[in-house]
Amino acid sequence: MPFATEISPVPGTLAESPADLLVLPVSKEDGSPSGTVDGGLTAVLPAPLTDLIEHYALTGGAGELSQFPVRREAGLARLALLGVGSGAPDDLRKAGAAIARAARGKERVALAWPELSPESATAFAEGALLASYTFTLKSGETPGSKRPAPAIDLVGDVSADAVERGTRLAAATSLARDLINTPSSTKTPEWMAERAGEVARDGGLTVRVWDEEELRDAGFGAILGVGQASARPPRLVELSYVPENPTAHVALVGKGITFDTGGLSLKPNDNMKLMKTDMSGSAIVLGVLSALRAVGSSVRVTGLLALAENSFSGDATRIGDVLTTYTGQTVEVLNSDAEGRLVLADAMGYATTELEPDLVVDVATLTGAAKLALGTGIGALYSTDDTLAAELEQASKDSGEPLWRMPLTEEYAETTRSRVADLANIGTRGTDFGPAGATDAALFLREFTGGLPWAHLDIAGPGRSMAESGLLSKGGTAFTTRTLLRWLASE
Repeated sequence: MPFATEISPVPGTLAESPADLLVLPVSKEDGSPSGTVDGGLTAVLPAPLTDLIEHYALTGGAGELSQFPVRREAGLARLALLGVGSGAPDDLRKAGAAIARAARGKERVALAWPELSPESATAFAEGALLASYTFTLKSGETPGSKRPAPAIDLVGDVSADAVERGTRLAAATSLARDLINTPSSTKTPEWMAERAGEVARDGGLTVRVWDEEELRDAGFGAILGVGQASARPPRLVELSYVPENPTAHVALVGKGITFDTGGLSLKPNDNMKLMKTDMSGSAIVLGVLSALRAVGSSVRVTGLLALAENSFSGDATRIGDVLTTYTGQTVEVLNSDAEGRLVLADAMGYATTELEPDLVVDVATLTGAAKLALGTGIGALYSTDDTLAAELEQASKDSGEPLWRMPLTEEYAETTRSRVADLANIGTRGTDFGPAGATDAALFLREFTGGLPWAHLDIAGPGRSMAESGLLSKGGTAFTTRTLLRWLASE
C-alpha cells in the first residue's frame, strides 16, 4: 500500500515551522548527550536544553525519545528530543523509525536536521517510512490517533537525492511486504505472475511467464511436483533488467510458495497460520527488480520467481516419489514440507544452464533450522565465493539487515544423497551429522549452481515479524530487499 507519509527537505529553521510536532536531535558524543537549539525556539522551552536532557535522563542513544508541550503563537505544540546516537546511518535509521511511530496522529513533523552524511539521510528516510508502513483489509477507517503523519520535514541542509534514495529503497520493501501480507485466497501463482507483469510495465522490464503446460513441456519437474496437488497451478516468472553497457549479469532467484500446507507431510495448524508469507523470496526479488532503474544499477539482473502452492489432495506428490528437475537430476521426496528447495532447484537449474549469468543469488524463507540457529533478527548466508559473501555482508550491514555467514561443511554433503535418486530433498544422515537442516538445504541447492559463484539467503527467521517494533510491522518484513538493492547498485 502507498506510504501515507512524505519526507521532504525544507529550508529555514525549526522555529519557522508550522508542524504540530517539533523535533530536536540529541547526539551521543564521547559517551555524553548533547544538542543544539536555534534561537527562535529557546524562548518556548520550559528550561535550557541541557537541563531538559538531564531531567529526562537522555543518553542520546539512537531512537531514544522524550516529548513535552511547548507554547507557540498558534497554541500548544509538542516538542520531542530524539536520540540520534553518533549520527551513523544505522543510528539515523533507528531514529527515523522512532519518530515515525511517535508521530502517529500528528499532521506534520519537523526535525532540525543535524549536519550528517547523505547516507544518514537515506537511512533516516528508510527508517521513518518503513516504520509508518501499514497493511490492512479492515472495513472501518483507521483511528486518527494511529494514522501515520502525512508529512515529515527535514529542516536544514539535507541532500534531496539522499532522501529520495531512501524513499526508493523503502518503496521496494513496501511493495514486497504488500505481496507477502496479501491473503493466499487472493495470492495464487497466477496472481503473482500478474503482479510481476505490472511491475515490468512500470519499471521498463521484460517479462516471461511459463504456465503449467509450458512448464511440463520444458521439463520443470520439481516445480510441477510441488504444485500438482493444488487447483491453482504453478508458474515460473522471468523478469529482465538490462541497463546500458551492463557490468555483470546476476541471476536472482526467489522461492514463491504462495501457501504451504506441507503437502502430505502436513504442518500443524500453528505453523500453517504463517504460511501465506512463504513466498517472501519471490516478493523480495520482485521488489528488487522494481527499483533497479531508480537506484541506478549498472548490473544486468534476471529475476526468477518460482511460484507454486504446496497443497494436498489425491494428486499430491507422495513420500518416496522421484522428481526429475530441469537439469535432469533426480530428487527423491522424503518430506513434502521441504518443497522450497525443489522449486528453487528448477529455477536455479534453468538460470545456470540457459541464461549465462556471472553469479547466482537465491533468497527464501527456507528452513526452521536457520531460525533456530540465528533467531528472528539475523539471516543465514551461505556462499561458494568469498568475495560475493563479503559484498553481501557489507550491504546487509549498511542496510541494517544483518546476515551471518554459515559453513558449507563438505562432510555433510553425503546427507543430500538418496538411495534411489541423485539427491534427497531432506538430509538422509541426520543421526551422523546433527541434523544440520539449514546446511543440508544449502548443500542441496549447491547442486544446481552449475559451479558458478553463488549465495543463498535463508531468511526464515527475520522474514516474519510477530510485533510492531522499529522498522518492522507485524507480518512479512521483506528482509534483504534493501540489502540486495544496495549490493546491486554498488556493483
